[in-house]
Amino acid sequence: MARRSLPILKQILSKSSDQCSPFLTPTRSVTYMPRPGDGAPRAVTLLPGDGIGPLVTGAVEQVMEAMHAPVYFEKYEVHGDMKRVPEEVIKSIKKNKVCLKGGLATPMGGGVSSLNMQLRRELDLYASLVNCFNLRGLPTRHENVDIVVIRENTEGEYSGLEHEVVPGVVESLKVITKFCSERIAKYAFEYAYLNNRKKVTAVHKANIMKLADGLFLESCREVATKYPGIKYNEIIVDNCCMQLVSKPEQFDVMVTPNLYGNLVANTAAGIAGGTGVMPGGNVGADHAIFEQGASAGNVGNEKLVEQKKANPVALLLSSAMMLRHLQFPSFADRLETAVKQVISEGKCRTKDLGGSSTTQEIVDAVIAALE
Repeated sequence: MARRSLPILKQILSKSSDQCSPFLTPTRSVTYMPRPGDGAPRAVTLLPGDGIGPLVTGAVEQVMEAMHAPVYFEKYEVHGDMKRVPEEVIKSIKKNKVCLKGGLATPMGGGVSSLNMQLRRELDLYASLVNCFNLRGLPTRHENVDIVVIRENTEGEYSGLEHEVVPGVVESLKVITKFCSERIAKYAFEYAYLNNRKKVTAVHKANIMKLADGLFLESCREVATKYPGIKYNEIIVDNCCMQLVSKPEQFDVMVTPNLYGNLVANTAAGIAGGTGVMPGGNVGADHAIFEQGASAGNVGNEKLVEQKKANPVALLLSSAMMLRHLQFPSFADRLETAVKQVISEGKCRTKDLGGSSTTQEIVDAVIAALE
């Protein structure tokens, strides 16, 4: 009797499935339950920046408008040759808590302070995050690369504490504190925990800078004990670079002091497909600035600007990170899916990805791919 009833049971289940039985899992799941009013449009400070900045930020504006994304921009002109970030810009970011920016040119030498560093210090954006991953349809030397580089953003060699001791002798101070080392380590482990990442690797040079990088490692080890479910290991920065170019798939989340993180993030980005497609941002307890992940200060060259062939993909993906940060996950998913679809199809690609498309052609393709 039991064996004879099995085909009948299968038929019943098949019919129930066709009729969307209430006992089966629905096709659309609830992603999160917003609070009343969370759908109101949010103000975002926009800094187009220098060089290709206006091109790629303009691309984001067009895509956001096409998506009817619940954000609107307060735009300010800021350029790398300014002595300071205008006070009205700082006030706008503090009010809105979120900023999207293009590259700001940093003058070489001459004692002129980087505006990027000024923003990070003024807003205490202590964590820089760059996600370097393979994109389907974009051939690279290595597969299965998905690395998140989290770097301390406020001290280290980037403290800017330099002076000329005597003519021809310059002293540059590297500052490492336990407070900043602990909080970047906590951020890295918290990120790994919340994003289902399995391993955190601390990058250092404690074999030479025993006190400074030793303090950084000591802080990472202390924090690691509070996250027993996440594997922790350490690697010297020069060996790290060699391992990145030979076997990058071994890395998951990497936590680094300031200078090393800059080098590691750009290396990982080059391995995974180039700096033109890697998203990133800078975040603190209260504020966040989203920008191109690796080579964030890259403003391109004049020829690229004239031809209007800058790659907007990195900033579009950074904008998806921004939408998720603002708790608009469905808009972020739509944008990411559309960008990845365009890359996968391979019909529209800028010069850095082996094509000849203009920025506007990429924008049009992404808008067409939006669901």
